Amino acid sequence: MTAIVDCNSFYCSCERLFRPDLRDKPVVVLSNNDGCIISRSDEARKLGVEMAIPYFQARHIIEKNGIAVFSSNYHLYGDISYRVMETLRLLAGDRSKVEVYSVDEAFMDLDGIPEAEIHDYARHIRATVEQWTGISVSVGVAPSKTLAKLANRLAKEDKNASGCVMVLLTQEEQRLAMQRTRVDGLWGVGRAYAAKLVSQGITSAWELSNMPEEWAHSHMGGVTGVRLIRELKGQPALSMEEELTDKRMITTTRMFGRPVTTIKELKEAVATYISRAAEKLRRQQSAAGVVSVFIVPKEQLASADGQLKSTADLLSFRRSPSVSTHCVLPHPTSLTHELIKAATGLIDQLFENGRTYKKAGVLLSGLVPDSSIQGNLFVPKAENQHRFLMHTIDNINFSMRDDSVKFGASGLTKDWKMRQELRSKRHTTRWEELKEVR
Repeated sequence: MTAIVDCNSFYCSCERLFRPDLRDKPVVVLSNNDGCIISRSDEARKLGVEMAIPYFQARHIIEKNGIAVFSSNYHLYGDISYRVMETLRLLAGDRSKVEVYSVDEAFMDLDGIPEAEIHDYARHIRATVEQWTGISVSVGVAPSKTLAKLANRLAKEDKNASGCVMVLLTQEEQRLAMQRTRVDGLWGVGRAYAAKLVSQGITSAWELSNMPEEWAHSHMGGVTGVRLIRELKGQPALSMEEELTDKRMITTTRMFGRPVTTIKELKEAVATYISRAAEKLRRQQSAAGVVSVFIVPKEQLASADGQLKSTADLLSFRRSPSVSTHCVLPHPTSLTHELIKAATGLIDQLFENGRTYKKAGVLLSGLVPDSSIQGNLFVPKAENQHRFLMHTIDNINFSMRDDSVKFGASGLTKDWKMRQELRSKRHTTRWEELKEVR
């Protein structure tokens, strides 16, 4: 049997953890730059706050009902996520039995638990995580990952009846659960496939599970569709995956806090993102052979005739096309200054005068073990010792935080930084922001 443990309204739950006055009160959390609503408590949902809509569209509901609003606090969320996952690993007794799927979800292998004890064990998982971390979770258990996700979804939809725990042991329980689930609510079925299935008269997970594997192979992406059918029949087709300790690519990207129009600010942003990516690179003891940079221009709000677009057009948010380029380094490196030099040189190729930019990002690829990089006999000895310098800078920044030591190319004021005007304190990762109790 497989379980999935999913934190309930995770970002909101993290904010409530240090604000007991918000218990059972409506809460929402905003995306980067305080743009859209990316997490909402059940109380906010019942008041009519929709997910993923721009903050300004929901502001009238939020202000009318006194809903608490927070900017994203990724330092806090990341630390609380780590505590939840470590709790699950302790409960499993074997790290390989826990697969971290996202910041707020993890699969657990329950094959060693007798079927008669699975209900109690699932409730034990939920109670222990909440007691040790303060985060409420929902637990879905079934023979396959897809059915476990389905069980978890139903447990969340009717928390009062399920107690946030649903176990699908028997075929009858699985059938009833699939009949309650529309195809657009299935894990692995996107909008396009859901619309296609509905057009062919397949509206529920149960109806989809009864389709032949040959049909799934022809109409649902080949092997992927066959796996989905097997998973719905309770035949595990997706195994537990081992935790990926070393990444194959490292990326850092952020929205700007305000529109950027100068090449100087773009270079500062890219240098800052490269510095962060280089830290991650050294943390896994790797070096990068390829540096890629992309920037995203802001869409023009005026039409071809120079007239402003209608309100309806302004409210239809679309992802702007990005422009990007890359370069192959003479030799793989993990040295921040070498990576900054390459990345800022790429900005010279991409920047266009007169354009406004809203986002930038960097990608390090072609990763190799840092231990495989040899020193150069034809350069001064001091230049071959830059690794020690990087190690020292990393240690200082880790202990002191907030980029205490940084390269001048990253800028001093950073007026372009992402807005987080409503961010709570980083209670668990900053000494100066520890929660005070009086």
